[in-house]
Amino acid sequence: MLHGTCRFCGSLVKHTFVDLGVSPLANSFVNDGGLHQMEPFYPLHAFVCEACFLVQLGQFESPNHIFNHYLYFSSYSSSWLLHAEQYADMAINRFRLHKDSQVIEAASNDGYLLQYFQQRGIRTLGIEPAQNLAQISTDKGIPTRARFFGRELAGELVQEGVRADLIVANNVLAHVPDLHDFVAGFKLLLQPDGVVTIEFPHLLQLIINRQFDTIYHEHFSYFSLGTVSRILAQHQLQVVDVEELVTHGGSLRLFVKHEQPHNEIHPNVASVLQKEQDHGLHQLQTYVQFGALVVQMKLDIMQFFLEACQGKRSIAGYGAPAKGNTLLNYCGIGKELLPYTVDRNPHKQGQLLPGSRIPVKDPEEIKRTRPDYVLILPWNLKEEIMDECAYIREWGGQFVVLVPEVQVL
Repeated sequence: MLHGTCRFCGSLVKHTFVDLGVSPLANSFVNDGGLHQMEPFYPLHAFVCEACFLVQLGQFESPNHIFNHYLYFSSYSSSWLLHAEQYADMAINRFRLHKDSQVIEAASNDGYLLQYFQQRGIRTLGIEPAQNLAQISTDKGIPTRARFFGRELAGELVQEGVRADLIVANNVLAHVPDLHDFVAGFKLLLQPDGVVTIEFPHLLQLIINRQFDTIYHEHFSYFSLGTVSRILAQHQLQVVDVEELVTHGGSLRLFVKHEQPHNEIHPNVASVLQKEQDHGLHQLQTYVQFGALVVQMKLDIMQFFLEACQGKRSIAGYGAPAKGNTLLNYCGIGKELLPYTVDRNPHKQGQLLPGSRIPVKDPEEIKRTRPDYVLILPWNLKEEIMDECAYIREWGGQFVVLVPEVQVL
């Protein structure tokens, strides 16, 4: 993307946010058939636009390639399912949804969220480009279109007489290379008095907590409220409220309506915008100094692994998330330092992590090998994982997280 143009405002993009070297696609797990084949590596270099402050990666692979068969299943996290159910209850009450209301989710994954609306008698429609996930959702009885969401599909649905009272877009905005096409779909599909809710990891938290591992090729962009508000405004959509969430290391949930003079804007919007300004998100220097912090983190992480190895302390991983693959590849951690990781998702078990080729096993492997440390790669789920694996205390095992700093818990 060096000297390319911003995917939102079209300005020349030339300033580095962080350069993580080269890395494979974070969810391109290696199976037995690919064991002796070359893996493609792509630059993982994030830039910031000095005009609109959108942090972004270049596009090296098409969404069709990345998301055709996807191994991230939302339903394998109990805390995320609880988050989804609580959201459904909130939305039904806040927006007065009923049996004739229409809820549409863009990037509906395996039906993890829409199932709760359906259980409460509300019409649902999932939009999910990954064929395997769309099929699982359909098998649950949730109507699902195996398509990418955007202007074209929204227009087709309107022609069919389908309009949304509520559009849900959880953790999908970052995955969209054509932001204008995606947001234009909201504008077309939303009922005049409807609401869009959008959740995404907050760029402010990424910077404050040095969450460099959340940068990977599937995430084309990284957002502040200020930048997203400007993107929406170009399509006559307006943020009327915002909530700060703890999910994914700190996220925002935006409540968005058609731009109208009588919209009431909640004070939360001004509060979060002020917080972003207080932390310098309107200043280029805030972004360009981030890379030096990440280099120091890499050195600290490497030191932890080397000291554990020299002290004959064994380490096992828990989880095989995309963020873990960014971290392991950037820091050069292979199976000589991390012999294996485990994951509850059976679709990942028996495969190898991209790049590092670390094997993914069933969680029972931790009980069998009794490691000194369990490294929690999805650090945003550390409480859930520590509860699930509390048994490691029986042999004096300890938990470790590496972001925002190395911590033995």
